[in-house]
Amino acid sequence: MRILIVDDEANIRKTLSYCLAAEGHGVIAVSNPADALAEARERRFDLAFIDLKLGEENGMDYIPALLASSPWMKVVVITAFASLETAVEAMKRGAYDYIAKPFTPDQVRLLTSRVERIRDLEDENVSLRENARVREPRVEFASKSASMQRVIETARKAAQSEATILIYGESGTGKSLLARGIHGWSPRAQKPFAVVACPSIPSELLESELFGHGKGAFTGATNDFEGRIGVCDGGTLFLDEIADLAHGVQAKLLRFLQDREYERLGESVTRKADVRVIAATNADLEARVKDGRFREDLFYRLNVIELAMPSLRERAEDTLTLADEFLARFSAVNHKNFLGFDDDAKAALSGYGWPGNVRELQNAIERAVILGSGETIHASDLPASVLPAEAAPRLGDLLTLAEIDEIHIRKVIAATSSLAEAAEVLGIDQATLWRRRKDYGI
Repeated sequence: MRILIVDDEANIRKTLSYCLAAEGHGVIAVSNPADALAEARERRFDLAFIDLKLGEENGMDYIPALLASSPWMKVVVITAFASLETAVEAMKRGAYDYIAKPFTPDQVRLLTSRVERIRDLEDENVSLRENARVREPRVEFASKSASMQRVIETARKAAQSEATILIYGESGTGKSLLARGIHGWSPRAQKPFAVVACPSIPSELLESELFGHGKGAFTGATNDFEGRIGVCDGGTLFLDEIADLAHGVQAKLLRFLQDREYERLGESVTRKADVRVIAATNADLEARVKDGRFREDLFYRLNVIELAMPSLRERAEDTLTLADEFLARFSAVNHKNFLGFDDDAKAALSGYGWPGNVRELQNAIERAVILGSGETIHASDLPASVLPAEAAPRLGDLLTLAEIDEIHIRKVIAATSSLAEAAEVLGIDQATLWRRRKDYGI
């Protein structure tokens, strides 16, 4: 840590400086408040020891000024005139702690180690929040596309209501991001927001995931589990790919949407929760209603307000704008300084059909940032599947199995009429295909 000592006694400055420097800290010691403020303006300090009596001046009077220049700094008041009143006053002025003279080296080491742990946690928290800020997509949804602008306008209006919302759109168009935006624009914004990806949870466990279970409800249920609905009380629950919801769970969800009542698995106690439900799907729910795979009454309960997310190829004018946003975000995350794309890269990004939509574009830019160098992203930094057909790789080229797998899955999906057919051609089940699509941003 960098530590500032403010004391008018030379012996105290020398002794305290030696003790702290021996522990590996950077120390600057001054004798008066004016020099202390000057040092605080020039350097970043984590901790300051300031004497209560500095000649004719009161060190306590300078605590607010020190904190104004370095809000994260922990100020410790040191004095030979300790009293409860001065301790309370020091804390009111913003001091972190109070230590009475004479103090021992062990007292100083204990206090500085405590401050060091706190500062490490504070710095880690700032770093995590900054990383989250640059990683998380924005929910403003600035778009040049008229169709996307209409969706955003409707979503903002719907956010102020309590209506259930059903979002349609291909995978990767940003349905979950829109749901998070609706939550953020709503009066529930300060309450929990949770996501349940229906295809990723086995049907026999999905009921428990949604509604919770009691201890002993089934093998492995060793504790009570509140469930996503209970956790989201007062907030918003987003059900992604709701078309895959099992019939038994559909009935229980319908009851919850009608009455706001439910029971945990293995319990008979009826519970209530105030949860707004937003659902999303890339399937034709009306067709599933007709063939009996989705309850008609649940469909109408969910479809109070319908939002249709356009695919990226339907809003192609946004492609390069989104690419620039992703480039700035991932450059910051990966501590790189990319300024843009060269002409070949722009042409490749604009000319590609993006079957995986915004998610595929995001993954492509993240890959390019990680693998690229210099200040510009080149076409060669982009995934092979994005490049023009004549530049596409062939079997036998020096590719990883994962790259071949991704290219093959993309081509099969593009050549088949449904994901079920694509899974059958690939020889894998739909859940595995869902996971692969998620991994590859398809």
